[in-house]
Parts: sequence; structure tokens; C-alpha cells
Amino acid sequence: MSNISDKKIHSGPVRKKGRKSNYYMSNLINKNILPLPWSYWPKEGRLIMGLIAFWSISGIFILGSASWWVAIREMGEGAYYIKRQLIWLVASWSIFYIAININLKNWLRFSGLCLLIGMVLIASTSFFGSTVNGSTRWLIIGPIQIQPSELIKPFIILQSAKLFGQWERINSEKKIFWLTIFASIILLIIKQPNLSTAALIGILLWIIALASGINLRYLFNTAISGFFIGSLSIFFNAYQQSRIMSFINPWKDPQGSGYQLIQSLYAIGSGGLFGEGYGLSMQKLQYLPFRSTDFIFAVFAEEFGFFGSILLLSFLLVVSYLTLKISLNCRNNCSKLISIGSGTILVGQSIMHIAVASGAMPTTGLPFPLISYGGNSLMSSLVIAALLVRSSIESSDLLIKNPSNKLLTR
Repeated sequence: MSNISDKKIHSGPVRKKGRKSNYYMSNLINKNILPLPWSYWPKEGRLIMGLIAFWSISGIFILGSASWWVAIREMGEGAYYIKRQLIWLVASWSIFYIAININLKNWLRFSGLCLLIGMVLIASTSFFGSTVNGSTRWLIIGPIQIQPSELIKPFIILQSAKLFGQWERINSEKKIFWLTIFASIILLIIKQPNLSTAALIGILLWIIALASGINLRYLFNTAISGFFIGSLSIFFNAYQQSRIMSFINPWKDPQGSGYQLIQSLYAIGSGGLFGEGYGLSMQKLQYLPFRSTDFIFAVFAEEFGFFGSILLLSFLLVVSYLTLKISLNCRNNCSKLISIGSGTILVGQSIMHIAVASGAMPTTGLPFPLISYGGNSLMSSLVIAALLVRSSIESSDLLIKNPSNKLLTR
């Protein structure tokens, strides 16, 4: 009886102590970690944050299945690629955390300078770059490989939103200067050659300009010019001509230029309705090239089948819908255009990757955001996702913390 009474006497303070601990942790997260208390986040922001976390974690498992066998064969360790991707994932989420705590106005202040630095790095690949599979896209600095055309994407979103968001209020010289910079970046990326990334950036700029209300006649002329430049690039690059011909008829050269697409189609077709099961893809063993990067969707489709692929497309559709909702809730043009640009890259690049793997587009090296192996792509994608989340946070009725850590109403 005395033991029971002791428990009754001491149960109150213990419970209070637990409540205090939970309250302290909640305060720590809300005030010191998140830019705005979680309960004040718009529902679209909370949903997109959860989806991005799910996307990046699922990507590790998909990459693990796609890379395990080849890692054992080539590196002697099945987890070789997963371990390196996890290191990049931790680093990228750290940058994501920093990014969502930076006001969009501050992002826009240094976006122009970062874009110019990125352009210089892209130009330097022509002189100091490392050539892989016919393209010179990489700068090697010690143990780190940098792909400037990937890392520049967030700053293209920011600077184009800054330019087109105040198009009517800036002078002609400034317009011409930044349009020239954008055109130069695209041409430098084409020169690598990397037509897919150049096309993606061109589409990004075009959609942001369209969303800002630029005259449709100018946009039509720009689209025609882009198509003409792309055609010229293909005409002067035998490497790209080969890919176009293999896209039209891959079975004309099944052991050469058409090999990648044929094996990808075999993988997707082998998946059937419900797939072979996680980790049971056969094409990834020794047939499908670039299974961890440019054709990782083919491995996914073989293992999860038609229904899994439909679920993946539905996931991208939900991300698109939330992006649209966030942009409609934004309180100024720049924020609206940043959210639209961020969604365009995350979803548009994913759709282009799927189109390449399924034969709906010519074969090209375009990673699946947050899934394909590669630290540069992962970091760039999470910074872009952070810009989208930040756009949602700033659509709230509260300002972000001031120096005294107090929340202020607008």
C-alpha cells in the first residue's frame, strides 16, 4: 500500500516535468530552428515540406536498388553509392535549412552576383573541364566534382523572377544586360554540349516570363529562336545527331546508338502491371547503362510496374498543384515567379527524365531530381525546393522573426 501511495504522490510532478520538457522542445524547434512556428505555416507549405522529405528519402531507397549490384561489381561494396549519396543528402538538407531561414529579398540581393559567378564557371569548363561521355560539364577541384550547369539553376530562377517580376519598372539597359546573360548561359551550356539542360533552362525562363505577363508575341518569337538554336546545335554535333536518329528508330542500331533506349524500354515493359518487386530488376544487372543516373526511372518502372509509375506521376501532379496554390497565395510578383520557377524545375525535369527513359524524348543526360545519383543535382534540387517552401512561408500573415525573436504581424 505504501508503494502505491508513493506512486500516486510522485505521479503529478513527473507528469509536469514531462510536459515542461515537451514544451521546451517545442519552443526550441519553433523559435530556434524553424523560421516560423509550424502551426503558423500555410497548409500548402507544410504539405510541400513533407512531400520533399518523402521524395528525398524515397530516392535513397530507389538509388539503393538501382546501384547495389553495379557497386558490388565495380567497387566491391554494395552500399558504395548510397553512402556517398547520404553524405550529400545530409549536406544538402543542411543547406535547405539555411535556405528556408533566408528572406527572399536577401536571396534576390545576391542572386545576380551568384549567377555571374556561375556563368564564369560554366565558361571555364571549356578550358579546364573534364570530358565524360562526350560532354565537358565538370570541373574537378581536388576530390570534389562540380557541375556548374546544375548548381546555377536556383540563381537562374531567382534572377529571372527578379527581372520579369518588375519588368515594367526597370530600364531597357538593365533588361538587355540580363537577357544577354541568360542567352550566354544557354549558349555556353549548349557548347559543352548539354542540350537537355540548355532546353530545360530555356523552358524555365520562358514559363517565368509567361507567368509575369510578358507580351505573347515576344514569347512566340523567343520560342522560335530557341528551336532554331537547338536545331543548329544538333546539325553541328554528330553526337546529338546520333541520339536523334536512335530516338526515331533505336532498332536500326540495337548494339550501338539505340542500345540505351532499347534496354530502357525492355526494363519498363518487363515491369508489367505490378512490377517485379523492390530490388528484383533484371535489366539493372548488366544490360541497362546509366541505371543510377539518367535511366533510374526504368529501374523503378521495372520494379514497381505500371501502377507504381502512375503513383509516381500522381505524386508529381500533387507537387504541381501545391506549387500553383503557393504561387497564387504569394503577396508579390517576385515570390510568385520564384515558386513557379521552382516547381517548373522540380516537376519539369522529372517529366523530361521519364520521357527520355520511356522513349518519348531523345536520349539525353538529365537526372531525376532527388533520386538520381549525384551530389550536384541533389544539392541544387533541395535549394530549389527550399525556395518553394520559403515562398509559401512568406505568404503567411506573419513576418519572419526580427532580431529580438518576436513575431510581428504584417
